[in-house]
Amino acid sequence: MALPSRARVYADINSHKPREYWDYESYVVDWGQQDDYQLVRKLGRGKYSEVFEAINVTNNEKCVVKILKPVKKKKIKREIKILENLRGGTNIITLQAVVKDPVSRTPALIFEHVNNTDFKQLYQTLTDYDIRNYLYELLKALDYCHSMGIMHRDVKPHNVMIDHENRKLRLIDWGLAEFYHPGQEYNVRVASRYFKGPELLVDYQMYDYSLDMWSLGCMLASMIFRKEPFFHGHDNYDQLVRIAKVLGTEELFIYLEKYHIELDPRFHDILG
Repeated sequence: MALPSRARVYADINSHKPREYWDYESYVVDWGQQDDYQLVRKLGRGKYSEVFEAINVTNNEKCVVKILKPVKKKKIKREIKILENLRGGTNIITLQAVVKDPVSRTPALIFEHVNNTDFKQLYQTLTDYDIRNYLYELLKALDYCHSMGIMHRDVKPHNVMIDHENRKLRLIDWGLAEFYHPGQEYNVRVASRYFKGPELLVDYQMYDYSLDMWSLGCMLASMIFRKEPFFHGHDNYDQLVRIAKVLGTEELFIYLEKYHIELDPRFHDILG
């Protein structure tokens, strides 16, 4: 039986907030009109959504529309509640409105527009100063959400928008974000493989904000060493092996012992 863990910082934020702050299941969404937004072009698609550049016809301003694919209402409510709680926070993408298509009832989220440069192309050209600048801005975004009792759980280059011309950074895609409550067991099927912390790879469910710091560390390493991704595992097992090959197994085993974490037998052959 694994031992519980507790965040070293911001552990009790949500216990000091009113219930409606974190109880997203009881949240009632105030849906607006989709007619105010005209889609211009498709920017991309993910597992849970399709994203478009759009125009707000009421003021002629560019915005981004994220049309959600059919998922549990609970997940949609969680994303909206978190975005509303974080609105105005340092380097957090601004949620401008939530709307529903009048006919299909498909929900969509309206965000501020960021003139983004693709990270995979950008990071090749960044100077030492640029790297420090953008990582500091990303750290400010993470410190802000953590100080508000929220883990992002999907930090990766794809979710960091950088307008290099204006030196503006925004942390986006809060679809996997969750409220932190000490001792709560969370789903380990979060974050993208190359950015998953060891706790996810060994199925330890009582993780905390430090999950996001690992992902940030992976981005930092990839920028410094110009190797994207930095830990390139073929599957979740190989991912932990790649990490251990760089950082050693000694501290991994100390960690497993400390929290009484049982390692999947498949690891014994590959980690020794």
